Amino acid sequence: MSLQAPNPQPAHILVIDDEPDLRTLYELTLLREGYRVEAAGDLLQAREQLREHRFDAVITDMRLPDGLGLELLRDLAVQQRPERCVVITAHGSAENAVEALKAGAFDYLTKPVDLKQFRSVVASAIQGTPNGGAPVKSEPVTPTPGSRPATVPASENASALLEKLVGESPMMRAVKSRIVKVAGSMAPVLIQGESGTGKELVARAVHGCSHRASEPFIAVNCSAIPESLMEAEFFGARKGAYTGSAQDRQGYFQAAKGGTLFLDEIGDLPLAMQSKLLRAIQERTVRPLGSPQEDAVDVRIVSATHKDLTAEVQAGAFRQDLYYRLNVIEIVVPPLRERSEDLPALCHALLARICQESGLRMPELTGATMEQLRSSPFNGNVRELENVLHRAVALSEGGELQFDALPPKDVLVPENLQDYLDQQERNILAKVLEETGFNRTAAAARLGLSLRQMRYRIARLNISTPGNDDAGDDEP
Repeated sequence: MSLQAPNPQPAHILVIDDEPDLRTLYELTLLREGYRVEAAGDLLQAREQLREHRFDAVITDMRLPDGLGLELLRDLAVQQRPERCVVITAHGSAENAVEALKAGAFDYLTKPVDLKQFRSVVASAIQGTPNGGAPVKSEPVTPTPGSRPATVPASENASALLEKLVGESPMMRAVKSRIVKVAGSMAPVLIQGESGTGKELVARAVHGCSHRASEPFIAVNCSAIPESLMEAEFFGARKGAYTGSAQDRQGYFQAAKGGTLFLDEIGDLPLAMQSKLLRAIQERTVRPLGSPQEDAVDVRIVSATHKDLTAEVQAGAFRQDLYYRLNVIEIVVPPLRERSEDLPALCHALLARICQESGLRMPELTGATMEQLRSSPFNGNVRELENVLHRAVALSEGGELQFDALPPKDVLVPENLQDYLDQQERNILAKVLEETGFNRTAAAARLGLSLRQMRYRIARLNISTPGNDDAGDDEP
């Protein structure tokens, strides 16, 4: 006779709302799902319940007769209690939702509460809690194109992803610590850092350390999508919604269902798309092109940019309300030049991967080799270092790395870096425009830019073009 492990107890949830009808509705919804439920009508009753019981999740209205639900959040944080808190805010009060997430809420809901979304958020909140997220009553997850479901337990996957962030400098330890700390909530994360610093690796680590690790991670390069296709790419489209759409098309939000949607180079989104993205994030619904109804979406938003979004907001190029919605939690990835002590470990890790992929023998990293590498500023960061090592391995003879050329360390430092960079960009654009007969489409193609990006740079840098502004363009 074999002994079976006892079933875990149902998750225990505290519901706080001063409106009896709503409180009863939430209670009945959760009881039907198989949870144990306690209820309170104000902060005083809630604190009594918290003194008497341990819960897996706390669901509280933002405004209560004797205070704000945020006060409970702060109580839980001070007491270092494990309960995850979901805050219910009034419809349209985006500031309250952001404030709740910054105060440590796991997630938020807006009134009137959609019960399907309510059940989904509660199920997410209790995952990984002491009761193991009981009851087991979740819908099956269907793999989607582009998804990368984890094939190992979340803890092992998280450890492997953190190890890919090579380096034990104080700055990198701080980045890893922040990843682990913020992974447990649904709060949007904005990753800032120069190009080549490894922002996508950070995003994958945030996903891998979260309770969503086994669900899809969908990475989107916002600067690579033609503006005319953005809405269909993000939100999907129904058959016949536009010329050539022969079947229903899934968007990024639908593909990332239950997981994480990573929006890389978010600063390159055009303003019209920024407005639609903001609504999708706030309402948690998207309307596919050609569809008469909206679809509920359950994704965590992680975004990244190398731009100074504060400056973009001031220049009118980025919506302030979207910036505040995305920048609930910020992770800054340091440039390589500010963590030079990580250079040997990075070189070893990169060389090991390069040699494994190419089937070559691992070259020796001598002191002289490291001195050569340290002499370079690596303004392109880890990506530039990897390219340098790739070339060095290809040129190696006798097991010793050979560098064809490294950028000089001692370069003239301009008094105003932005003015200097703008002038360099202005010179390059003006030269290419002249060589292409001021055909902006051709110039953009030469420089690897979209026409929209080319127009933006011409306007920002005040580059004069002869004749009609649209002369030579073959796109609208």
